[in-house]
Amino acid sequence: MNISKRKGPLYLQIKNILKDRISHGVYALGENIPAEPQLEKEFDVSKITIRNAINELVQEGYLEKKSGKGTKVIRNTVTSKLSKGKRFTEILVGSGHKIYKQLISAEVVENEEGTEPYALFGKHCLRIERLYHFNEVPYIHFTHYLTTRMEEMELEDLDKQSLYGLIEEEGISLEKFRDEFAAVLAPPVIANILGVDLDAPVLKRMRYAYDESGEIIENSIGYYNTEMQHYVVNYDI
Repeated sequence: MNISKRKGPLYLQIKNILKDRISHGVYALGENIPAEPQLEKEFDVSKITIRNAINELVQEGYLEKKSGKGTKVIRNTVTSKLSKGKRFTEILVGSGHKIYKQLISAEVVENEEGTEPYALFGKHCLRIERLYHFNEVPYIHFTHYLTTRMEEMELEDLDKQSLYGLIEEEGISLEKFRDEFAAVLAPPVIANILGVDLDAPVLKRMRYAYDESGEIIENSIGYYNTEMQHYVVNYDI
C-alpha cells in the first residue's frame, strides 16, 4: 500500500483509506475490520500508527472496539458537502451492496480548442478514467478532468481513496458544485466497458466543482448503467 510521509501523518492517510473502504462496503456494517497485525503488514507501518488511525475512526463513530472481539464497523456514512442527504454510494452500501473503484488511466493531456475541457481548463489538464464495479459488475464509467494544480497527486491512490479526499490532501477546498443529468446512448467504447447494448439508454452525469475563489477544479463525466441499478437520491428534511 503506497502511503508517504510527504503527504502528511501516516495514521491520517490510513484512516482516510479505511474510511473510504467502510463507505464503499469493503468493510461491511456490523462486521469486523481486519486485525491490527494484518493492517500493520498491509501498510508496512508500526502498531501505534495503526492504532492511532483506528482510534480516530472510533472517535468519529465509524468503529467500535471490544476487548477480545475485534473492531466492528458501526457506521458507514460520511459527512458530505454535496447535499444534506447521503451520497449515492452510501445508499448502495447501506442496502448491502459493495462498490469497488478501478483506476484505468491517469495522465496530463493537451486539450483541443473548441472542446469543453479546453474552455474549462485551458490547453492542459489532468485526465483520469475510472470504473466503478457494483457487486463485482461494471456499473459506472467516469472520466475526470482536473486542474493541473492536481498533477502532483499520487495517482495510484485513486483506487483506494475518494477523489475529493485526495483533492483536500492537495490543500484545495471545494466550495461549490453543480450536477447535470441526461438520458443518452453510451458512446461505443463506454457501452463495451459497461457491457450494455449500443441502443440501450444510460444515465449521463456531468459534475463541476469549484474552489472558494470560483476557479474550476474538477469536471467529471459519468455514465451509469441504470438498468442494473437506478440512480437514487435521498434527502433528510
